[in-house]
Amino acid sequence: MEISQQIYKDESGWTSTKSTKNFEPEECNLVLAFGSKSKLGAEIALQELRTQFPNAQLMSCSTAGEISGLTVNDETIVATAISFQKTKIRTELVNFEDYGNSETVGKEIAQKLYTDNLKHVLIISDGQLVNGSELVKGTNSVLPIEIPVTGGLAGDGTEFEGTLVGLNENIKHGNIVGIGFYGDDLKVGFGSHGGWDEFGPHRKVTKSKGNILYEVDDQNALELYKKYLGPKAEELPGSALLFPLSMRVTEDSPSLVRTILSVDEVDQSMTFAGDIPEGATVRFMKSNFDRLIDGASKAASDGYYFKDQPINPELVLLISCVGRKIVLDQRIEEEIEAVEEIFGDQAFYCGFYSYGELAPSSTGATCDLHNQTMTLTTYSEN
Repeated sequence: MEISQQIYKDESGWTSTKSTKNFEPEECNLVLAFGSKSKLGAEIALQELRTQFPNAQLMSCSTAGEISGLTVNDETIVATAISFQKTKIRTELVNFEDYGNSETVGKEIAQKLYTDNLKHVLIISDGQLVNGSELVKGTNSVLPIEIPVTGGLAGDGTEFEGTLVGLNENIKHGNIVGIGFYGDDLKVGFGSHGGWDEFGPHRKVTKSKGNILYEVDDQNALELYKKYLGPKAEELPGSALLFPLSMRVTEDSPSLVRTILSVDEVDQSMTFAGDIPEGATVRFMKSNFDRLIDGASKAASDGYYFKDQPINPELVLLISCVGRKIVLDQRIEEEIEAVEEIFGDQAFYCGFYSYGELAPSSTGATCDLHNQTMTLTTYSEN
């Protein structure tokens, strides 16, 4: 695997930050470009990437912050160009508006990519129109459990107005890109951890529809939530990133974190990035700086293994939540540094801050939608 990384800024254009010795642009077959919506929407920088890497599949998505090495950036584009030596890749693009159903979209992508020797699927999805829970429900219904699915939902800073995802020249709202990796030489690891503290009573979801929550414990959920937020209720939905919900569908199911995408004052409802099913148990959560950073370290420790064997990743894809970025603020790069302490400084680090993270909760589990977690995927052809 040969890798090259560069960053785009208005004042300097594209600048190379790190590259392996034998990287050749013409041999590159995949470029991952993560950037602010304003930079991607202008498309000038992406056109320059197409010229640089004429034979590559170019995946792009808008973010709430870009990761380049150990640095977290805003209002940039970070492009990581990869030449797989032995691994084959395939890409598929669908748009939510052509289907109108997130589960169907997930099935469609999985069916298109599921052929012989498929080892891993990376999904980068629109983060505003798509229900992440239904999306992974669709992929899980098609793909066997031994093929890990990871990825994330695109971001739009803290605006929550609309996100962009693209494949090559097609970049727009509602897009979902699936990338399939094929062959026996690729080793893929993954990990996902949060680090938030739960507080207050456990509450039962008594009225919801999909990812829209109306009542908990037969009380208006939005009204109750505003009581917990206090003065920050006026800053919704952005302030909801500071107080996510912990959710268990059943007593035996893993605890998942859910973050609000929008509120409807007329319906008195809250829309989340993933489903909040009736009967689920939820609890409020708050931040703990040290535990958030420790959560990133735990995610890296999990991603250090492939089929219970340690691997030496060449590329580490980090997808962390916009809520973590807001809470950690000036300490945000500490969670990237915690990951680097596990993998070392020889690996390439890239990724973005998202509206939702996709990964199995543990080895041998199907993919889940997570919020407020550090989720990472490691790649090696060694």
